[in-house]
Amino acid sequence: MTPIILSGLGIGILFGFALQRGRFCMNSAFRDIVVLKDYTLIKSVTVALLTSMAGFAIMVLTNTITINPKPILWAGNLVGSFIFGIGMVIAGGCASGITYRVGEGMVGAMTAVLGLMITATLTASGFLAPVKNWLQQWKYPTEGASATVASLFGVDYPYMALGIVVVAVILWVILARRNKEEAAPKQGSLLNRIFKQGWGWLPTGIAIGLVGIAAFPLSAASGRNYPLGITSGWVKITQLVLPSVPTENSLKWDMWLIVGIVVGAAVAALIAKEFKFRVPKWTVLIQTFFGGALMGFGAVCSTGCNIGHVLSGIPQLSIGSLLAGLAIVLGSWLTAYLMFVRPMASGD
Repeated sequence: MTPIILSGLGIGILFGFALQRGRFCMNSAFRDIVVLKDYTLIKSVTVALLTSMAGFAIMVLTNTITINPKPILWAGNLVGSFIFGIGMVIAGGCASGITYRVGEGMVGAMTAVLGLMITATLTASGFLAPVKNWLQQWKYPTEGASATVASLFGVDYPYMALGIVVVAVILWVILARRNKEEAAPKQGSLLNRIFKQGWGWLPTGIAIGLVGIAAFPLSAASGRNYPLGITSGWVKITQLVLPSVPTENSLKWDMWLIVGIVVGAAVAALIAKEFKFRVPKWTVLIQTFFGGALMGFGAVCSTGCNIGHVLSGIPQLSIGSLLAGLAIVLGSWLTAYLMFVRPMASGD
C-alpha cells in the first residue's frame, strides 16, 4: 500500500467532515426545490461546482492535471441516472448523503448503502451486467476523446471553464444585490462555528469544491485519473468482502475515500454531539434498501452517481455528465412530486 493510495483516506476524512457539518446532500437540494420551494441547498451545490471548475481549470493551465470527462452514453446516462434520481429520493439521500450518514450512526443510511453495494456490484460484474452493457452500447463519439462543452465550441477547456465561472459569479452578485440577500450573522468563536455549529451554504460549497480540487491530482497519481466518486469505492469494498467477485487490484484510491468519508463524518458528528444510532421502522429500512438498490444499478449503468457526474463531471464540462445530471434531477423531481407533493395537495 503506497502513501499516494492512502491519500484517498485523508481526502475522504476531509470530505466526510465537510459533508456532515454542511449537511450536504443533493437529494435534499433537488427535492427541496419541488417540495419546499427552498433553494438554499442548491446554492451550496452550485458554489461547489463553480469552485471545482475554477480549480480544475487552473490546474490544467499549470499542467497539474489532465481532465478526463466521462463519455456520452445516451441510454446509459439518461436511463441509468433517471433511475438513480428515483432511488435517492426513496432512499432519503444521494450517494454521498447516505455515505456520510453511516458515520452519524443512521441505520436507514446503512441499509441504503447495503442496497447500493449489492446492485452496483451485480451490475458491474454480476447477472445485471448484460443490462448495463446493452444500455451503454450507444456512445458518442464512438472514437476519440469524450465530448465536452468546450470541445463542442472548439475552445480550450480552461478558458471556457474560467469564463463560465466569471460570468456566473458576476450574475450571482448582481442577483444577490437585487434581491438584497444578506449573510447570516456569525456567532461564537471560529472553532465553535467550524466544529459545533452547522455550516452555511456558502462555506459548505466552497469547502466541498476545495476537497474536489485536492482530490483530482492525488487520485490521478494513484492511477485513477478522476476526482471524487462514491459508487466505485463501495463496489471495491464489496469485492474485498466477496473474494469470488472480480476485483481491480490496481485501483484502490476510491475505496479508501469511502472509508475516509465515514470516518470524517463520524468525527464531525462526535465533536458536535450529533452521533447517535438511530433505527427507524422496519418498513423504512426496506424502503431505504430498495432506494439504495436503484441507486447502485443506475449509477453503474450511467458510469457515475451524483458525485461522479454532478460534482466531478460537470466541472470538467462533460456533456455526458451534464445529461446524467439532468436525468438525476428529473428522476428526483418526479419521485418527490409523487411521494410528497401530490399527497399533500390531496390531503392524504
